[in-house]
Amino acid sequence: MAIFNLKINNKTQEIDVAPNTPVLWVLRDHANLVGTKFGCGIGQCGACTIHLDGVATRSCLLPVSSIGDRAITTIEGLSEQADHPVQKAWIAHDVAQCGYCQSGQIMNAASLLNQKSAPTDKDIDQAMNGNICRCGTYVRIKAAIKTAAKEA
Repeated sequence: MAIFNLKINNKTQEIDVAPNTPVLWVLRDHANLVGTKFGCGIGQCGACTIHLDGVATRSCLLPVSSIGDRAITTIEGLSEQADHPVQKAWIAHDVAQCGYCQSGQIMNAASLLNQKSAPTDKDIDQAMNGNICRCGTYVRIKAAIKTAAKEA
């Protein structure tokens, strides 16, 4: 075990875990932030997406020892009142069905808009590729991202 001082959602937390513990499990089991979901465990589905210094990152394979002083943002930290433009667009477009993948989808979309304020369809397709939605709401996801881009 080792002690890590992690900056999670703008607050520093002291976490005592094995260095190879995936960030996903640190967030869920030690920081009590359960919005980030376990999906596949191999970094392929996107349910575990967080921001690491603002960049969308899969957390299921990322060892906590690799974080250093980089800032972690989870779905809980994206906005205090759940009023981030992506979150508002998700509601307006009624994107979620089962909802399981949505935190990862939202975090990936928010990261895209941080990098490109007016993404093209190709930009959206490339950025969101690999975020799997079993319910198949991809058309609504793309529409929500376009709406969020106009409001951001």
